[in-house]
Amino acid sequence: MQNYTSLTQVHIAYFQSFLEPSQLIIEDKELLQKYGKDETEDLLYTPEIVLFPTTTQQVSTILAYCYDQHIAVTPRGAGTGLSGGALPVCSGVVVAMAKMNKILEIDTNNLQVIVEPGVITQVLQDAVIEKGLFYPPDPASKGSCFIGGNIAHGSGGPRALKYGVTKDYVLNLEVVLANGSIIHTGARTLKNSTGYNLTQLMVGSEGTLGIVTKIYLKLIPYPTQRVLLLASFDSLYKACEAVSSFFIAGIVPSAVEFMERNAVDWVVKYIPEITVSLPESAVAFLLIEVDGNELDTLYKQAEQINTILEQYECIDVLLADTEAQKEQLWKLRRTIGEAVKANSVYKEEDSVVMRASLPQLITGVKSIGDKYKFESVCYGHAGDGNLHINIIKGNLTQQQWNEEIPQAIREIFELCKQLGGTISGEHGIGWVQKEYMDIIFPAHHLQLLSAVKNAFDPTNILNPNKIVPAAFSINS
Repeated sequence: MQNYTSLTQVHIAYFQSFLEPSQLIIEDKELLQKYGKDETEDLLYTPEIVLFPTTTQQVSTILAYCYDQHIAVTPRGAGTGLSGGALPVCSGVVVAMAKMNKILEIDTNNLQVIVEPGVITQVLQDAVIEKGLFYPPDPASKGSCFIGGNIAHGSGGPRALKYGVTKDYVLNLEVVLANGSIIHTGARTLKNSTGYNLTQLMVGSEGTLGIVTKIYLKLIPYPTQRVLLLASFDSLYKACEAVSSFFIAGIVPSAVEFMERNAVDWVVKYIPEITVSLPESAVAFLLIEVDGNELDTLYKQAEQINTILEQYECIDVLLADTEAQKEQLWKLRRTIGEAVKANSVYKEEDSVVMRASLPQLITGVKSIGDKYKFESVCYGHAGDGNLHINIIKGNLTQQQWNEEIPQAIREIFELCKQLGGTISGEHGIGWVQKEYMDIIFPAHHLQLLSAVKNAFDPTNILNPNKIVPAAFSINS
């Protein structure tokens, strides 16, 4: 790693000269540690200071100073990430965006919204729903994650299947670059072919190229009706195999989520008030949603889906009759990650393949688990081939965990590549996945990624040591 300037009282005094006391964490070790971790495993890298800017100009002033002084800067959203993107691995300054949390404008004429990065995703969704509008990307952590973090990771969620992921809704970004300069990457128009598409380059860049301070999103009309089904299977393979058939039949569900039995059982243990009657023989489930504005049409689609499920040895289909039952089923799905974390030390891998290859992926994951003697809890967005693989430490020794499991993960990712997939669908690369990037990209491609990073951040102060493996980093 590069050597960065350690903070002195002179540096701290500079930040204090333009920030209020409530905008800094300096000496509180417990709070500093809170900002030294996210939801990635049990990793901790304590920063020297945490700053909470409230304006774009404050972000600019912070970065210009850190650029001049060669101080490492880690941008941070809500800390819900799963790839270590918000971990301050070089210590230094954490720039937390929590106080930049305003919805600046909801434009009902043009179906657009302008927000600051610290707005919670569900708060944004609820605000536009009140206007009859819809912002579809809905990661599992939507009740706590920030829209800025969604931009940083290119987040998706269950309804990405029908409506697309975060990048599909971003029109323009206000970004502060490493040296403090401010740019706008696009325009509010629905068409834009004016030069390189820096907007899409910024989406998914995990704070390595700049800090987003204002976000311009497009919206769509809100679908008012939803029908939800829970299908049970006694075969993991058959559950995954059924998914592609919906689309072949001309049905585009708003969500198709896969859950294996142990994932569901762990959630029920974690939240006992979730009471869902499930067949004892079921080992896998598909949560299938169709949405629109005509309920009769949706029920016809549900009947078609039911007929298709019968062809794949589905043993039971539950139709959610009430809004309360729908909410409970969605809570079951969205709480899996929390339940797994509460039960055991684990590593979560965000694999993605073409959806027709999902049966081969789940079979391969279980085979690799048998080889390396680990239990896995698998679930995810089956409709777009995005499988979250939770590798459970369980009874593995620390040596097995440290030495053998990384090789097992490598074999899982190699399988993803063989199946035409890649190593992250929505969680990003960050700190923990970067050493697997060579599976997907040859050396010249990784060097190109490093060159892009160098063009935006030649002194490598912005979220250093993320995404690109150290061996390929120009300024490592």
